[in-house]
Amino acid sequence: GTHKWTVSNLINLYQCSVQSKRLTSASSRNLGRPPPTAPLSVRLFQARVYDWSSETQGVILSAIFYGYLLTQIPGGYLAGLLGGKLVAGAGLLVSSALTLLTPLASDLGAAYLVGLRVAQGMAQGVIIPAQFTLWAKWAPPLERSRLVNFSSAGISFGIFLTLIVGGVISHSLGWPSIFYIFGGVGCVCCLLWFSLVYKDPQSHPFIGASEKEFITSSLTQQGSSHGRTVPISAMLTSLPLWAISVAFFSNYWLYITLLTSLPMYMKTVLHFNIREGGFLSSLPYIASWFSGSLVGLLADLLLSKNICSLITLRKLFSALGKTMLIPSAFLVAVSYMDSNYITAVVLLTLSLVIRSLSGAGCLINHMDIAPRFAGFLQGVTSTFGTISGVITPSAVGFFTSQDASAGWRKVFFLSAAINLFGLIFYVIFGKVEIQDWARVELELR
Repeated sequence: GTHKWTVSNLINLYQCSVQSKRLTSASSRNLGRPPPTAPLSVRLFQARVYDWSSETQGVILSAIFYGYLLTQIPGGYLAGLLGGKLVAGAGLLVSSALTLLTPLASDLGAAYLVGLRVAQGMAQGVIIPAQFTLWAKWAPPLERSRLVNFSSAGISFGIFLTLIVGGVISHSLGWPSIFYIFGGVGCVCCLLWFSLVYKDPQSHPFIGASEKEFITSSLTQQGSSHGRTVPISAMLTSLPLWAISVAFFSNYWLYITLLTSLPMYMKTVLHFNIREGGFLSSLPYIASWFSGSLVGLLADLLLSKNICSLITLRKLFSALGKTMLIPSAFLVAVSYMDSNYITAVVLLTLSLVIRSLSGAGCLINHMDIAPRFAGFLQGVTSTFGTISGVITPSAVGFFTSQDASAGWRKVFFLSAAINLFGLIFYVIFGKVEIQDWARVELELR
């Protein structure tokens, strides 16, 4: 049906907008003034440059993750209570407004900018849990993988777009322009979001009767949203939920290592000039966007043709993708390539491409075991992932402080080991059946 794909396309655009704002500070860091001999037109666009230490810059860049950590679980709960459309739209609107205010906060001082970045992280933290609350209402089981994966692929495209466009904007118009442009785009996305997205098929005024019936009838077993009641104690003792959480932690560990530290690795070990080869450094992410858009089609095809069961598909795709047996092997190989940056980038690209298989694995497993609580559980498991994102930069700094080449080898080996543990735990304890604590009858007890 067309309206399911309208939601998917808008979430893809939405995720692209959010991810671009998350990375704008990284794109604009370490920019110097143009020389006095530069043309007047260039010097007029030059904005203020701040004399911040590398430690201060690190705090500014990581501040968004601390904010993100605070609101994912509350965001998932509120999305189940108020609807995914309202919560996700509010998160994007606040994040976009704060992006527009970033240059002003920078002028006021580093402390103001850190506070703004924490607030921006809090606004963005509600977004993915709210997205899953929407999909629990819109995605039929046999179309779930393709719809969710296509919409989530906007994250990778947002990274690609920021890496390609961010530096060009900074050097042409001055670094504040990055924030004004991406913040403005986010506001436009908000208008589209509130105009075209509806919280469920029943509230959509233009959806066809046959499409509405098809969606609602396919989701009858999962029940309505959880309302105010959430069985926290039962969730804490649920091994299938712990399996998803551990898999998220292991996956985010490696993904955030690549996202935040790949430029440093390319510069210090591969001796690769990122500024002169922006496309090559962004290649892993555009490839990930493309593969992420296709993997859902493959998963749904396997299910619709009864080629494999749902539990087999979730664990197989998790083994190959999210918990990264093959990507981890590629990263170990990369750690021994101290100068062959083209081969290293190819292997890093393959790592992210194969990782996209995770989109049909444990990434959407919440919607199998507890569809009524999909947004809340996405917030819980994403919080586990974000914790690894807080730890990872310190671990990278510790290992690479003395010998960069040997240190990065340890970083990649550690990432491979953590992902192997996550795989084993998920394969043993992962389930796809709706859990007893997630059934509608629990509310009536």
